[in-house]
Amino acid sequence: MENQNLNLNEERNNLFRFIWQSRKPLLIFTGIVFVVSVVVSLFITPLYLSSAVIFPAASSNVSFSEQRNVKAAAMDFGEEEQAEQLVQILQSARIKERVVKKYDLFNHYEIDKDDPNKNYKLNEEYNGHFTFTRTRYGSIQIDVLDKDPKLAAEMANDIVDLIDTVKNEMINERTKPAFEINKRKMMQLENERDSILNILDSLSNMGVSSLDVRSNLFQALVDSKSPAEKAEIQRKIDVNTRYGSQFDALEHRRNEMIIKIEEFRVSYEQAESDANANFTHKFIVEKAVVADRKEKPKRMIIVLVSVIGGFIFGVFFLLIKQRLQELKLNS
Repeated sequence: MENQNLNLNEERNNLFRFIWQSRKPLLIFTGIVFVVSVVVSLFITPLYLSSAVIFPAASSNVSFSEQRNVKAAAMDFGEEEQAEQLVQILQSARIKERVVKKYDLFNHYEIDKDDPNKNYKLNEEYNGHFTFTRTRYGSIQIDVLDKDPKLAAEMANDIVDLIDTVKNEMINERTKPAFEINKRKMMQLENERDSILNILDSLSNMGVSSLDVRSNLFQALVDSKSPAEKAEIQRKIDVNTRYGSQFDALEHRRNEMIIKIEEFRVSYEQAESDANANFTHKFIVEKAVVADRKEKPKRMIIVLVSVIGGFIFGVFFLLIKQRLQELKLNS
């Protein structure tokens, strides 16, 4: 163990001795790296950061059911599942395409539209300038970097507004067909009810009465005094005898249809609400504001990392050069 420590100390001392002996070329090389890194950092376009913070909403509809889920109230904040869904929407092509088109990002990022790799380059620029992350509090942070601080804030706030537009479009793609099906079913039920009502009206015009009225016709015939009255009542009795059972069946069917339509109306109104209403799907905690200080580049960090890296590279380069010289002499 002592021998190992002695060898380690000796190697360390040899390294320090070598660095001291090579201090002039190392200082020159490190100085060159320092100057180059300073010049390069000055030419890097500064980027400004604007951030917006939102919470997902728990509910995206109005419920017409009496058994309403309290957790789905429109005033409630969403949980992890809703936050993940919003992040996926924010990262979707639907939002990206709208932002690219509105702000002409091909020209903004100086990408030639005739370039065969234009979409790849655009994706790289977009992913480097737009980030959507969940915070530890369950909210979603939208970060936009851009060389124009006003434009960065504007794009961040536009993306916040696009959440509702895109999600409502996605919901409508599913709810519109469902509403059309419910609408056709409601029309079918109402047409069937109206057809029954029309037949009942025709039978009523012929003198057919409901069962409770029909049962009194024979007593009315007995109590009638004139031949004309007796003839009229007898006519009604004959008509009711012929069509009474049909009238009763239609009345029963009409009552069933009315109940069925009223029960179906809840489903119909829910489908109509889901298909036509545009909801907000987020709570805005913080809107993006124009940044007054640049976010990137951190010039001091760039210079510091470059100088340290240049110094280490110079040491290794000189060590390798010395080793190669020793091998040549030994050969």
